[in-house]
Amino acid sequence: MSEAYELRRATAADAAAVRALTCEAYSKWVPVIGRKPKPMTADFDAAIRDHRVDLLCAGERIVALIETIAEPEALLIENVAVSPACQGRGLGRRLMAHAERLATAMGYGEIRLYTNARFVDNVALYQRLGYAIAREESFLGGRVAHMSKRLPPA
Repeated sequence: MSEAYELRRATAADAAAVRALTCEAYSKWVPVIGRKPKPMTADFDAAIRDHRVDLLCAGERIVALIETIAEPEALLIENVAVSPACQGRGLGRRLMAHAERLATAMGYGEIRLYTNARFVDNVALYQRLGYAIAREESFLGGRVAHMSKRLPPA
């Protein structure tokens, strides 16, 4: 039986749950890069206040989220997190498609994201979804892959 998911905007009351889900989702990468990934150290009160954070919920439980930032030239995906217990169900893909629809509705012709280049599973997923590496740069002893995707007009 397939579980029903509801998409809703985060509110200030969701900050602790957003922090917990993000830390849970990114914890697998700590041994890979030797430190907490940037999303694990974010100020989620500020993120919810200043950015758009959309939550995918199964009943009352938040199982995935996507944070986007409206920039002058493109919509930036700042954070995508899926509960480890729910990974492999297409929830990340669903949220990425949601962000692309948002970007198109906002009039953007491009959507961008960045990720640690050592998060090879994530890089591969984004490439399968049509994102290309635009550039890489050094960050805290590692490499950040900046990726983008052109969007069709609305």
